[in-house]
Amino acid sequence: MTHRPCFHLAIPVDDIDAAREFYGGVLGLGQGRSDTRWVDWNFYGHQLVTHQTSGGVPGPAGHNPVDDHEVPVPHFGLVLDHDDFHDLAEKLRAAHVEFVIEPYVRFEGQPGEQWTMFFLDPAGNALEFKSFADESQIFAT
Repeated sequence: MTHRPCFHLAIPVDDIDAAREFYGGVLGLGQGRSDTRWVDWNFYGHQLVTHQTSGGVPGPAGHNPVDDHEVPVPHFGLVLDHDDFHDLAEKLRAAHVEFVIEPYVRFEGQPGEQWTMFFLDPAGNALEFKSFADESQIFAT
């Protein structure tokens, strides 16, 4: 078994209570340490921290055209297995989360075939989740 290091990512939010509801309630992430202006989340074994900041609303700095979609940049997320990806998509739909890019298949029948979807948290941070037909092809060219 190969040890994979986990990442730590801290992101800005403009409302810590909305972040608690979204990351804890909608996404169902476990909460770790917290204070009045920040929360540690168990992001599928990785540490994601939401920090309430002042001085503006976070959100994408721009967009990049990909497959006739405007991909929000920056964004972050995870590669999930097929069932977890589709379960999450249904959970988001049930919570009436609006997709920036609805779940769809990229590179169908090619190396790196994958499902992908984009959505925003309440503060405007962009998230992308993917699921590869063959996870060994994550970096296929």
